[in-house]
Amino acid sequence: MLNIKIVKTILFVSSLSLFTACTPNQAPINEGGYSHSGIYFGTNFPSNYRKGIQDGCTTAKGNYKKSHWLFNNNRDYNNGWFLGRNRCRHLLVVDDK
Repeated sequence: MLNIKIVKTILFVSSLSLFTACTPNQAPINEGGYSHSGIYFGTNFPSNYRKGIQDGCTTAKGNYKKSHWLFNNNRDYNNGWFLGRNRCRHLLVVDDK
């Protein structure tokens, strides 16, 4: 009888973790924030951070784009560029023709 209670408890806790571990990767539009190329990045980014995200995402999609001066001299742009490149990698379309 004790074993059945333990098994039920384990199954219950396991099933709860299935529902709480998954979170959407995009925030609802009414929550605001910054999105680029259909990817939600978050809120409250300075303009150079957003510019870095845009350029990094463009690079990830196959068209290299980077302001080298900003990349070397502005931490927001640098961090945004890497974030954009990493989050947009799946958007690269390779034409095999």
